[in-house]
Amino acid sequence: MAQPKSKPHERKGGPYQIHWDDFETVLAIAEAGSLSGAARRMQINHATVFRRLGEIEKRLGVMLFERSRSGYFPTPAGEELADTARQMEEFVLQAERRVVGRDLQPSGAVWVTTTDSMMAGLLAPLFGQFQQQYPSVTLDIAVSNQLFNLTKREADVAIRPSNAPPEHLIGRKLADIGMAVYGKKDQVGARAVDLHQTPWVGPGSRLFDEPMRQWMAEQGYDDCCTFRVDTLIGMLSSVKAGVGVAILPCYLADSEPELVQLTDTIPPLGYGLWFLMHPDLRGVSRIHSLMEFMTEAVRSQKKRLAGYKARRKSTKT
Repeated sequence: MAQPKSKPHERKGGPYQIHWDDFETVLAIAEAGSLSGAARRMQINHATVFRRLGEIEKRLGVMLFERSRSGYFPTPAGEELADTARQMEEFVLQAERRVVGRDLQPSGAVWVTTTDSMMAGLLAPLFGQFQQQYPSVTLDIAVSNQLFNLTKREADVAIRPSNAPPEHLIGRKLADIGMAVYGKKDQVGARAVDLHQTPWVGPGSRLFDEPMRQWMAEQGYDDCCTFRVDTLIGMLSSVKAGVGVAILPCYLADSEPELVQLTDTIPPLGYGLWFLMHPDLRGVSRIHSLMEFMTEAVRSQKKRLAGYKARRKSTKT
């Protein structure tokens, strides 16, 4: 049985007298004014443009260009198609900008783990600013002094203090954090303070800060420790309550008007603030955006974080 003949100019999806790519050909010739110019614009050869134009005019049954030695000039029909092609080109560019912008706009959830002191003294407002800039990203913050396992995806990102970040993670050092001894103003006042004769608030056994414990022991302050807390926020609250003096991050304690810095920053107790993630997440847009945002935002506060503040001259260490 003979197969029915296909209708002329029929394309998948239905018959067309003019095809989508015909508009590109007509517009290229109209704007270039020659077949050779259109060929360069379309990055095809001269003969192909000539053949395509002949096929279009044959299908439509109308002449689209007047030919002369000086070039190709659109007829009224050719100008109408060229104008339509210009509008189509603009629509295509608008759609491209919308689609590309959507692809580049980060979205989705990011699990972040950080410490209570970092959250309270630095990161909370920065997270809010980030979400204003990237409303399609959802931040899920785990506030904990325990180090989450990023390899097991207990979190995507850790923003944590460390002098020795795990080698299997990648990331970026954001800033240096300064530490100093602080006391309550109305207790120390303007009088000289002998830190060896002052009650101390020390780190509890579940606060993983061995350098602090070791430094206090070496300086003889461990014997003065009558109270211990397992978080820096807890130590801060204890100093504010007048329990004793303590070593605290400068960015955290300097924001408390009732506290006073009693020593210069203590170099052995300083540490770096790191943005850490698993290597497999390196190319994830939302995580990269968070890292870049936090880098700029945190580094703009590097002096405050490092604790540039003059030591009290009346303090005896």
